[in-house]
Amino acid sequence: MLVRHILQDKGRAIIVIGHGATMGEAARLLAEKRIGAVIVTRGTDGLAGILSERDVVRAVAADGPVALDRTVSVYMTKDVATCGEADTVQDLMEMMTRGRFRHVPVLDCNEVLCGLVSIGDVVKTRIAETQNEANSLRDYISAA
Repeated sequence: MLVRHILQDKGRAIIVIGHGATMGEAARLLAEKRIGAVIVTRGTDGLAGILSERDVVRAVAADGPVALDRTVSVYMTKDVATCGEADTVQDLMEMMTRGRFRHVPVLDCNEVLCGLVSIGDVVKTRIAETQNEANSLRDYISAA
């Protein structure tokens, strides 16, 4: 299965925040949208970084409540690992495991941001694949 199939199921909506927004604004957005990460943009340049719940927690742990008044650009991950729509789910799982992150922005064939995949999306996809395989095997055995 390909990353494109995950996006077909979950949709391609992307929640973004500007690099100049405060960490407090980002935390409210994450809570309001019930998401674990937000894409950080800089004008029309597109992907500037990613900010996760973990980044917010680490910022507050390191700098206390003043971190919430600082901009997301101070704490975001700037060197963002991305994947392509044509990448396999297996490759994506390996990337997430190796990098120890739970959200990966997806780029289309023109290197334009077209989605965001979470580890939850990957797990949901793998469970569905496993159930389909089990059903197919059951049907095959029943027909034999």
